[in-house]
Amino acid sequence: MTSVPGDNTVPPAAPDTPGAPGPGDPAAAADPAAGAAPGRWRRWHTLWLLLLLGWTVSAADRSVTGPVVTWMIDNGVGFMAHAEHPHSLGGLIGGLFFAGYMLTQFPGGYLGDRYGHRTIIVVSLLWAGVTTVLTGFLGGLVAFIVLRVVTGLGEGAFYSNDRTLITASTPQRDRSLGMGVVITGLAIGITIATIFTPDFVDFGKSMLSDTDAWRMAFWVLGVATLVVALTLTWYFRSHLKPAVVGRAALHLGGYAVVSLVLIMAVYLIGDGVGLSELWIAVLEVALAVGLVLFVLARKGEELGPVLKHRDLFCIYLVYIAILWNLWFFSFWSVSIVAGAAHSSFASSALTAGFNAGAGIIGFPAGGWMSDYGLRRGWGRKEMMLTFTGLQAVLTVAFAWYLSAADHPSLWVMGVLLFTASLFFNALQPVGHALTAELARPDLRGSAFGMQNLIGEMGAVLSPAIGGVLRDSTGSWTAAVWLDAGLVVAGFLVLSQVRGKRAVHLA
Repeated sequence: MTSVPGDNTVPPAAPDTPGAPGPGDPAAAADPAAGAAPGRWRRWHTLWLLLLLGWTVSAADRSVTGPVVTWMIDNGVGFMAHAEHPHSLGGLIGGLFFAGYMLTQFPGGYLGDRYGHRTIIVVSLLWAGVTTVLTGFLGGLVAFIVLRVVTGLGEGAFYSNDRTLITASTPQRDRSLGMGVVITGLAIGITIATIFTPDFVDFGKSMLSDTDAWRMAFWVLGVATLVVALTLTWYFRSHLKPAVVGRAALHLGGYAVVSLVLIMAVYLIGDGVGLSELWIAVLEVALAVGLVLFVLARKGEELGPVLKHRDLFCIYLVYIAILWNLWFFSFWSVSIVAGAAHSSFASSALTAGFNAGAGIIGFPAGGWMSDYGLRRGWGRKEMMLTFTGLQAVLTVAFAWYLSAADHPSLWVMGVLLFTASLFFNALQPVGHALTAELARPDLRGSAFGMQNLIGEMGAVLSPAIGGVLRDSTGSWTAAVWLDAGLVVAGFLVLSQVRGKRAVHLA
C-alpha cells in the first residue's frame, strides 16, 4: 500500500505512516513515555479527547433512530403509523443502517492505510453530520431509510482509523487505556440519544407540529456532529491536504454508492416480493459475506495476514456476539423496559440509559485494567475472557428476571442492565488492544476494518430479529434469551484464541 505525503507525517514519536511503528511498538526505536513522569498531560491525551468527541456524536447519530422509532410507534405518527408489524419494520430500519455501516468498515480501514487515518476520520465525521441533518428534512419511509443507510456508510469508516491512529500515537503501556477512554464516547453518545430524545422531541413540539417533532432530534445531533468534525479538521490541519481529502472522499464515495445500490436493491426487491423483515436482514448480511469473499479473491495475497490469521479470525467471530448485544440493547432497550414495566416513554428511556451509561465507567476502567494487567504479566486474552464470562452470567440473569417476574421493577432492570453493561463495555478496549497486537502494523487499519465488517453482521441482524420476535411472541423475553445465548457462544469462541504471551512493561 502507498502512503500519501502530508497526511502521514506526524511530529516526533507519533508516526501515522502505514507500516511505521507507533510509540511503544516492538519495532520502535524508543518509547516516548519512557522515563516520563506519570500523570502529565501528553499530546496523545489531546488526541484521545478529540476522538472521544468524535465517538460521542457519531454514536448519538446512529443510536437516535431506535428511540425515535419507539416514539413513532407509541404515538402512531410518521411512517410507523400504519405499519402492520411496527417493531419488525423498526428493527429492519436499524438493521439497514448497520448494513451501510458494515459495508464500509473494511474499505474505510483500507483507505486509511492508503490516504492516512486522520483524513478518513475527518471525511467520516463531516459526512455523518451532513446526512444526519438531512434526515430531519425527509419523512417518507424509503427516503428515511436511504439517508440512514448513507449515514451508516459514512460512519463505517471511523472505527478502523480511530483504533489504528490510537495504536500508532500512544505508548504501548497506555494503549488499551487510550482505546477505552476514547470509545467511552460511544457510551456517552448512546446515553445522550437514549435519555434526551424525549427532550429533543418536546423541543421539536415547541417549533413544529406534534407529528413532525421527531425531526428535531436529528437536527440537534447533526449540527453537533458538524461542530466536532470541524474541530478535528482544525486540529489535524497540518496533516491534511485538500486534494488528498477530496480523493479520499471520492474513493470512499465510490464504495458507498455501490453499497447503497446493493442494500436498497435487496430491500426494495425483498419488500416487493413480500419477504419478511427478517429475511431482508439476512440477505443484507449475505452482502457482507460476499464482500469478504470478494476481498479474499481479489487481494488474498496482500491481505492474507488479516483474513487468514487464526486468532484474528476468532476475534472477528466473537465481535458478532459483541455487536449483536451492543445494538440489540441500544436500539430496543427503551421498548424492552417499557414493555416489561408498562412505564412511560421518559421513565423507560431513563432506566434504559443505565445500559448505555455503564460504558462511561466500563470502557476506561477496562482499558486501564488491561494495561495494568499487561504490566503485571497477565495476558489480554485472559482479561477479556473474564469480563465476557461475567457479562454472560449477568445477561442470563436479566433474561431470567424478565421471564420469571410478573411485574418487573424498573430499579432491578436498571441494576441488571448497568452491571452487565459494565463488564461488557470493559471487555471491548481489551479486545481492541489484542487485535492491534496480533495484526501486522502496516495492516492494522485493514484488520480493524475486517473485525468490524464481520462483527457488524450481529448489529444488522439484532434489531431486526429482536423486532420480529417481539411482534410474533408479544414480549421481549425470547429476544433477550437469544442475546444471552449469543454472549455465551462468544465466550466459547474467545476461549480458543491463543493471543500473545504477556510482556512485563515498566
